[in-house]
Amino acid sequence: MDDGIDAIFTKAKQGRALFQDRSALSPEFIPDHLPFRESQISNIAQVLGTALHGSKPSNLLLYGKTGTGKTAVARLVVRKLQNQDDSKQILATYVNSRIAGTEYRTLFKIAEALPLEEDKRIPLTGLSISEVVGRIFESIAKNGIHFVLILDEIDYLVNSEHETLYQFTRAGEQVAPGFLTIVGISNDLRFKEALDPRVLSSLGEEELVFPPYTTEELRSILAERAKAAFKPGVVPESTINLCAALAGSEHGDARRAVDLLRIAGEVAEREGHQSVDEECIRKASQKVERDRVEEALQSLPLQNKIIIIAASKFPGGTNTGEVYLAYSNLARKSSAEVLTQRRVSGILAELDVLGLVEAAVVSKGRRGRTKRIKVLIDNETLARVIGEDAGLLDLA
Repeated sequence: MDDGIDAIFTKAKQGRALFQDRSALSPEFIPDHLPFRESQISNIAQVLGTALHGSKPSNLLLYGKTGTGKTAVARLVVRKLQNQDDSKQILATYVNSRIAGTEYRTLFKIAEALPLEEDKRIPLTGLSISEVVGRIFESIAKNGIHFVLILDEIDYLVNSEHETLYQFTRAGEQVAPGFLTIVGISNDLRFKEALDPRVLSSLGEEELVFPPYTTEELRSILAERAKAAFKPGVVPESTINLCAALAGSEHGDARRAVDLLRIAGEVAEREGHQSVDEECIRKASQKVERDRVEEALQSLPLQNKIIIIAASKFPGGTNTGEVYLAYSNLARKSSAEVLTQRRVSGILAELDVLGLVEAAVVSKGRRGRTKRIKVLIDNETLARVIGEDAGLLDLA
């Protein structure tokens, strides 16, 4: 085994390095120039610019599909806003609510950006939500902070029983003489429909919809990123074109396009190629798709995972009633609440939209129509994700 490892490392040393700055293709990289988003950048800058003379900017809601530049634009504008702040009173932070995982951890990440006193710092666990919110507001007020909070995937806070989002949008006098401005980001174009009217009226003071990129726009973006990330001559134009076409067919997702190019470069290096060819892009596309499915599955609530496990018991597909019977047994086995058949049917429809199950309506002649449910996740991926969740191990 050691000889095999040495052989891999020897091959890596002898191979040609194709990247000159791999970070230019990382998800965290925010370029100084974001083409085809000049209008959105200008609008957000005009809204947030009032902070430079001590006035609270309106809250912003940015929404559009994944990979349309919402996060990159928001972070770029806020970074430049802070660079222009001579008073150094403007603090900002970025938190992805889904990655944080829970409401408490989202607040913990927010608090990390603030100058809390030693005895007011937030522990990883142990405080009530109201106490954490109170300490955040107290720090903003006491230090007169002009706080800009970018909340990505804000959807994950919408159904909070503690109404944290409502409290944040109505902070007002609680944080004076400082202020709190929220830049909320959602991938769901119907996000507003789920908002409490009280939250919507204050969160959506300014709204921007980010349209998908066209294939030609993606090609231009990729060419610019490739120039920064790779050594000269490594990425031919045909590779850029294929990468843009594949991502363009996925609703203009620039994030997917950049990921494709990065992974294709890594494939080319591992296989000892002198350039990133079209075959590398195709291999990268297969890997990105597997990773997308796995990430989507990992982020699902417990009930959704149990429903998928139940449906996976029928490899050839089955009807909603059979899935519900299997789900009910698994839910009881896991001590989870047993949802109604109507709710399970609704969740199956949501999983269909995500591409994790197929819920096709089929005709049964005189007996009417029914849904044919079939899991679209391969057994290996499903087993791996279930294996990572201790609460699901006995259900597989």
